Amino acid sequence: MGDKLAGKNEAGAATPEHGAGPLAGITVVTLEQAVAAPMCTRVLGDFGARVIKVENPRGGDFARHYDDVVKGQAAHFVWVNRGKESVALDLKQPEGLAVLRRLLDEADVLVSNLAPGAMAKLGIDSATLAESHPDLIALEIDGYGPGGPLSHKRAYDLLVQAEAGACAVTGFPDMPAKPGPAVADVSTGLFSALSIMALLVGRGRGGRAGATVAVSLFDTMTELMGYALTYTQHSGIDQQPIGMSSPAVAPYGNFRTADGQTVVLGTTNDREWQRLARDLIGRPDLADDPRYLTNSQRCEERSVLDEAIGEWCAKHDLAHVQQRADEVGIGNSRYNKPSEVVAHPHLKARDRWREIDTPNGPVSALLPPAVISGYEPPMGAIPGLGEHTDSVLAGLGLSAEEITALRARGAVGAAD
Repeated sequence: MGDKLAGKNEAGAATPEHGAGPLAGITVVTLEQAVAAPMCTRVLGDFGARVIKVENPRGGDFARHYDDVVKGQAAHFVWVNRGKESVALDLKQPEGLAVLRRLLDEADVLVSNLAPGAMAKLGIDSATLAESHPDLIALEIDGYGPGGPLSHKRAYDLLVQAEAGACAVTGFPDMPAKPGPAVADVSTGLFSALSIMALLVGRGRGGRAGATVAVSLFDTMTELMGYALTYTQHSGIDQQPIGMSSPAVAPYGNFRTADGQTVVLGTTNDREWQRLARDLIGRPDLADDPRYLTNSQRCEERSVLDEAIGEWCAKHDLAHVQQRADEVGIGNSRYNKPSEVVAHPHLKARDRWREIDTPNGPVSALLPPAVISGYEPPMGAIPGLGEHTDSVLAGLGLSAEEITALRARGAVGAAD
């Protein structure tokens, strides 16, 4: 599968003839919005798959319009849509839906995260595809999964984080907060990509060619809440959030330094506590005190230990605190704002930034996390809405006259 659509695509994605990506030769068609599904397909594209993004001609993926800070383009969209080919189809028109089905005939994977019931209305839900395209891996991302009282609801990252309890363990008591990154969306996208890769590996080993997969944001978030749910289930206690710290270990938190910076220091076991108390802050009395010998005891006395560490940090500049912490084997970091991470020397020293093209000019983007020997991720361009419609449809065998006629009837959108 994917052979008829193979070759170097205009978005720059690697394919069998031109690249050595582990997913070279795999074609992914996606009906996606926002972050979860786009993150899934971007990951697949980072590993060399060809990703064809089918968008509504009237505006496309609504994440295109969240803001305009990246040379007139939205930061969310630029983040998770590099290297994809955009095809503008009106799927409410029979001819537009027919073109999509032709794309699926040549595809290995379909990814979607449309509103509840949308795929069934189009006649391409999992049950239907299992019959019409038995070799296709069809993955659908939804909010809450089928069969429950919340299954009908729309689901956005904040809503799911709140429903799954993540906001209750973030922030401070009586001051809950949403974790800053889109944890539900991103993690769901990653679990989805992992599922697809597992099925592709199985297919390559002689397993079944196709399968339907469902991944919900709520199931993903309850998985990420595993520690908190397990603790509460067996203790009956709802642990309270404590800002930049953890209810599970102590001492573990942030402290101001003499030069107005913030250092984050952490211990994860009793040996590290002994080193922190004796060797870092020079308090053997605390190290020897039986009230602080175990982690559970230290969690109960967190405020006392934080005060002692805070007093020591307040006497020294950040550089000295971090140097001493490194010397005695205590984990530490500097509290940074996003603007400081953009200019982070560690990213620069490791050459983690690349230039990618967009319809409005080149921008910088981070390489994907996985570093594979002998493989450079394609880092393709951000597509304009419908930019690749003609080339993709021509790859399906449609003539220029046929594409023009489809466009005249509104089934195919114009290139942005």
